[in-house]
Amino acid sequence: MVQNSGGPAPYIYVSTRLRVRKAKLLPPEEYQRMLNMSLPEIIRLIGETEYQKEVDELGTSFEGIDLIEVALSWNLAKEYQRVIELAPGSLKEFTMAYLRRWDIYNVLTILRGKMQGMKEGKIKEVLIPAGSLDRTILDRVLAEENCERVADALKNWKMYPTISAELSEGCAIGSFARLENELYKRLYADLLQIARRGVKGGNQFLKFVQLEIDVKNIKTLFRMRGDGYEEDAREFFISGATFTPEELQQMNQMANRNEVIDALLARIKAKALQVALEDLRTEKSEQEVDTELTKTQLDHMEQLSKINPFSIHPILVYLEKKKYEVVNLRAIARGKESRLPGETIGKYLVI
Repeated sequence: MVQNSGGPAPYIYVSTRLRVRKAKLLPPEEYQRMLNMSLPEIIRLIGETEYQKEVDELGTSFEGIDLIEVALSWNLAKEYQRVIELAPGSLKEFTMAYLRRWDIYNVLTILRGKMQGMKEGKIKEVLIPAGSLDRTILDRVLAEENCERVADALKNWKMYPTISAELSEGCAIGSFARLENELYKRLYADLLQIARRGVKGGNQFLKFVQLEIDVKNIKTLFRMRGDGYEEDAREFFISGATFTPEELQQMNQMANRNEVIDALLARIKAKALQVALEDLRTEKSEQEVDTELTKTQLDHMEQLSKINPFSIHPILVYLEKKKYEVVNLRAIARGKESRLPGETIGKYLVI
C-alpha cells in the first residue's frame, strides 16, 4: 500500500476516476471499423469522440491530417496533466517521473525537424507537452534556428549534459539515434533511483520500470538480430532489470532465434512475457514482434492494476493505453492518407 497521510480515500477516488476514463477509450471494434473508412470519414468520426473539443477548437486553423495530428497531441497532453492533478501523494511524484519520457520525445522531434528543415508549425503539431518541459518552454526551444541553438536553449533541462555530449556527433552523421539511446538510458536510471528511494509504493513502481526495461531490451535484441547487427551492441541496451547489457549482447550473437528465446525464458519471471516469448518462436517480422511485446506488456500491467487497485499501476495502465489510442489513430490516419490497405495498417495497431 502506498504512503498517504489522509487515509485511503484519495487513492480510491483516483482509482475510480481512472476506471471511468479507461472505459471511454475506443474499443477494438472501433479501430476495425475505421480501417474500412475513408480519411474524411475517420476525421468526422474522431470529431464525435473524446477528441471533439480539440477538433472543434482547431477546426478553423487546420484541416485533414493536420487537424487530426494537432487535436490528438493537444488532447493527450491535456489528459496527462489532468491525471497528474488527480494523483495523490507519492503517486503524483511517480506519475510526473514517468511522464518525463515526453521531454525526450519532444526534444528529439524538434532536433530532427530542424535537421530536416521542417517548418516550426509542422514540428509543433506533433509535440506532446506532458513532461517537465511545458508548452512555453517548447515554444521557445522550437523558435531557435538550428540544432546547436536548440541545445543551448535547453541548458536548464536535467538531461542537458547528455545532449551536450552527444549532439555534435549526431549532427555530423545526420542521425540522433545514439543521442536518443543515451537519453533513455539516463531516464531509466533516474526512474530506478526514484523507485528505490524508500517511499512507500516505490516497489510497485520499480516492478513497472523493470518490466518496461525488459520489454524495451527484448525489442532491441530482436531488432538487432533482424538487422543482422553483429558488432558490440551493449551500448544499445538498458541496465537495471533482468539482464545486463553483456548478457543481451551474448544473446545477440547466438545462432538462432530459439536459442535466444530459451536464454530469455530461463530468467524471465512474468508469466505473460513467457507466453509471448514462446509465441515468437515462429518467424515473425520485426514489426510483429514489437507489437506482440507491447500488447503483452499492457496486459501484464492491467493484471497488476487489478491486484493493486490503489497503487501506481492503475495510473500507469491508463497513461499507456491512452498513449496507444493516440498512436493507433495516428497510424490509421497516416496510413489512409498514404493510401495503404486496411490490412497493412492493422499490423501496426496495438489493440
